[in-house]
Amino acid sequence: MTHCFKAVKTIELSKRQEQIIVIVKEEGPITGEKIAEHLNLTRATLRPDLAILTMSGFLDARPKVGYFYTGKKGNQLIGEALAKMLVKDYKARPIVIKEDSSVYDAIVTMFLEDVGTLVVIKSNNSLAGVVSRKDLLKAAIGKQNLQEIPVSIIMTRMPNIITCQMEESLLEAANRLINNQIDFLPVVRKLENKELEVIGRVTKTTITKAFVELGIDKDI
Repeated sequence: MTHCFKAVKTIELSKRQEQIIVIVKEEGPITGEKIAEHLNLTRATLRPDLAILTMSGFLDARPKVGYFYTGKKGNQLIGEALAKMLVKDYKARPIVIKEDSSVYDAIVTMFLEDVGTLVVIKSNNSLAGVVSRKDLLKAAIGKQNLQEIPVSIIMTRMPNIITCQMEESLLEAANRLINNQIDFLPVVRKLENKELEVIGRVTKTTITKAFVELGIDKDI
């Protein structure tokens, strides 16, 4: 399910980093000192390159043994890193409204919270539906009294709502957003009565922020 990220470019290496990989491929496990001898450089000079290659996943390092080549390409490493990013670590606070609230209340809430979709919940706080900016715009057209129209009339109802759960990866959530051409996923937890409790939200903005973080995270 990684097709959504095929446009990601492979990690670009310097000429010296490529030389290091060749040496480790041919002679690994090999110490940093031995690699430095091959390149007629000091161990201190090579330290930043070795750190980058290790943290990027091209090489693996073991104390008192040396460096190994992992055999993984940049795109594969990025895919693995994305798969380790879980919804529970990136979900945002859900913006909710009761199903008996008016369309007017929904418009005000959406404006104040600056979101594009609201989660509609039942009296027991379980998921009832979602209402989008487009739904509210349609309802606002005409001369209807928006304070008298319950949001439940215009919302998208269960089971026609795409959701995600805490332990799923952001990659799965991203594919769900794109494949269903939606901007928002409620993060839910199943209750004993088989209804769904809303505990968060994932949006395209969530995915974008995580992707940027991946690009600058030195621990990948």
